[in-house]
Amino acid sequence: MNAPELEGTMTSTQAPAATSTPSPVLFEALAALGSSADDPFIPADAPFSPEQRVWLAGFLAGVRSSAIDTTDAGGRTPQLALHVLVGTQTGTAEAIAEDLGRAASGYGVAVTTIGLDDVEVDRLSTMGHVVVITSTYGEGEMPDNAELFWETLQASTAPRLDGLKFSVLALGDSGYDGFCQAGKLIDTRLEQLGAERILARVDCDVDYEEPAAAWTTQALSLFGALAPTDADAVPAPAPAAKPAKKPGRTRSPWTRKTPYGATLAVNRVLSGPASSKEIRHYEFDLGDSGIEYAAGDALGVMPSNDPALVDAIIAELDATADESVDGSTLADRLTHGFEIRTPSKDLVAELADRAPDSELAGILALAQAETLDSWLRDRDILDLLRSTAVRFDAAALLDVLRPLQHRAYSISSSPLAADGRVHLTVASVRYAVGDRLHGGVASTHLADRVAEGATSGIFVSANAGFRVPSDDDAPLIMVGPGTGIAPFRSFLHERRERGATGRNWLFFGDQHRAHDFIYEDELGELLTGGVLDRLDLAFSRDQREKVYVQTRMRENGKELYAWLEEGGHFAVCGDASRMAKDVDQALHELIAEHGGRSTEAAAEYVHSLKREKRYIRDVY
Repeated sequence: MNAPELEGTMTSTQAPAATSTPSPVLFEALAALGSSADDPFIPADAPFSPEQRVWLAGFLAGVRSSAIDTTDAGGRTPQLALHVLVGTQTGTAEAIAEDLGRAASGYGVAVTTIGLDDVEVDRLSTMGHVVVITSTYGEGEMPDNAELFWETLQASTAPRLDGLKFSVLALGDSGYDGFCQAGKLIDTRLEQLGAERILARVDCDVDYEEPAAAWTTQALSLFGALAPTDADAVPAPAPAAKPAKKPGRTRSPWTRKTPYGATLAVNRVLSGPASSKEIRHYEFDLGDSGIEYAAGDALGVMPSNDPALVDAIIAELDATADESVDGSTLADRLTHGFEIRTPSKDLVAELADRAPDSELAGILALAQAETLDSWLRDRDILDLLRSTAVRFDAAALLDVLRPLQHRAYSISSSPLAADGRVHLTVASVRYAVGDRLHGGVASTHLADRVAEGATSGIFVSANAGFRVPSDDDAPLIMVGPGTGIAPFRSFLHERRERGATGRNWLFFGDQHRAHDFIYEDELGELLTGGVLDRLDLAFSRDQREKVYVQTRMRENGKELYAWLEEGGHFAVCGDASRMAKDVDQALHELIAEHGGRSTEAAAEYVHSLKREKRYIRDVY
């Protein structure tokens, strides 16, 4: 999986800068006013801009909500109904929404959390108070569970939203051109339709925890200050009553900030010796971690960088491995602290600025994103340093690098069958540029730097939008070429262990059957055992005309459509840039052909599948 729903640097939650900076004494006085007066009060002549007044209002509301008893004599607590609308690809936005829900009662706010695609745009205006927490997928696209919502919201027929109060938290990765684009688009469109922005949008980069927490506190403070009067209050629970336990897994203590050091029990090559790929099967022992996962989830792996690349960069800097940088050695910082495979935008800009006659500067000056991406695609930081005459000292280089991030991989096991382990199916990325060998960060970390019996930091990323059908009788169609088979291996194991009676159909393929048919024996056993009802294979290079999974879909379009008509679920995993788009196109076409539908009617049929959670994707 790509990293897609990534996290961040706060860009707009800080108190706006003042032309006349308020003193700490004034802040203390204002806090005292907010905690004792009937309403937070900011003097009219206080030296604050309008933006600062909004920020302080939220701050004072928070102080006040924690300092006073909001329960009236009738045992009722004034509460504001707040709808939390979530757009997520890998579960990060969901986790933030859960944190907001847990904190809400302290601010007099009652939260209802809804996936964006479950929101009828016509009902938005009746919700009154809304926050949107959404990731951005790929190069600025909506996450899968927000596509239908956005399509309706951006339409010319979208209703006016006068009276709706809202705020948006956007998650993204500044390494991509479409940084936080989904959140930006929704934020702008809500305002265009007449909604009132209560709190400025916050855009989060890969280190999202602190800014997201600050936005959560501020948003709850501001919305809590709008709570209804006692006359409209909702009944408070009896003193002895405990809130009902929300169904689902307990939040794990193991996160990307605190990963679990799991022992690697199995590391074996799946692909054949003549394959152009190196695909491996991994099994981590979960030990006494208490880690829980579900079929469809992803596993985050915290990698280390290639020691050979680290040494080469240190040599290029004319530095030493044990040079002290930020309380650690340079070698340690480059090995565990920073991305050194993929050049950061800051590094690219700095090199172009300091070497204006370089090839890189010339390409950057074209202002053509595709040309720059193509030029950078196979180059790492060492390549860029060598391509210019720019010399960095160690501290200056680290200043323009991005923090080293985890990589997320689709889990290929079911917890019902894996006996305390979690499995991954990963292609090792290796390629040559000139006379240098390059490799993927986490894939070679697993393949080369974590031996069986050694440990690596891991954690689970829940993906509630990508699940085995809850109806064990429902047919399931899976399309997963290459390592895209990973979650479908887990789905098949899950359905076998649950005794599901629904039929299962898998489309799988790669380049050559003789070398790339991973899990061939296992799939054969699932077929023989009746768990897998159909297996359609597409090995693209075994004949003159290339054959892909979408080819097999079209060839079997009539039966595939019949499975959908019988309530079948359709699931896709793998490459987002080409395969997933081609599969989606094939799906539309076969529905139109075999359902006797127009192009527009076929599109609506697919939309219905998505709304019913019968068309799900795990693409990267």
